[in-house]
Amino acid sequence: MYDAGLSNSNNRGFQLWQQHNHPIELSTNEMIEQRLPYTHYNPVQSGFVGSPEDYPYSSARDYAEEQGLLKVVLIR
Repeated sequence: MYDAGLSNSNNRGFQLWQQHNHPIELSTNEMIEQRLPYTHYNPVQSGFVGSPEDYPYSSARDYAEEQGLLKVVLIR
């Protein structure tokens, strides 16, 4: 997990995000709904929080009918 930053000469101390990505255009509400769980559970899988709603910067709070940090328009 932490080895990704070691092989990158641009890093001086550590690397938080992996360098590679595969952007996907979310052009329909169905595509967004399909990927929301993945996005919401990333902080849980990384061990930052116990549940998606506990991560303060996630829209998971809003989908759980709690107030998040920012106003979010829900896709339903």
